[in-house]
Amino acid sequence: MAQYEEITIDQGSDVSITLNVTDTNGAKKNLTNYTAYAKLKKNYNSDSDDTTSFTAAIPTPETDGVITLALTNTETDALKAGRYVYDVEISYIDSDSNTIIERILEGRAQVTPSVTK
Repeated sequence: MAQYEEITIDQGSDVSITLNVTDTNGAKKNLTNYTAYAKLKKNYNSDSDDTTSFTAAIPTPETDGVITLALTNTETDALKAGRYVYDVEISYIDSDSNTIIERILEGRAQVTPSVTK
């Protein structure tokens, strides 16, 4: 089950979020051969035109269990102030060529309005 976290995004600012992923034993999850994805929407039923994708990366060494999420100031400036929902998923292809997807984080995001533009 994914963990739940509320985040705040300042409209018009660069955003960088670092996630430390652990396995069921609390050890750093080995993310070798994994891919990370993260999206932000106004609500769960929004269409794809209302979706903003984070840049999601797994830096080396992948064995450290770290994922970084980022949005540029241009991307956050395009967001309307208000509440959003988001989630983060990781995936890999197993030995039988099946794609295994795991949602690791989800929650609400509050985009705060910018006064200075």
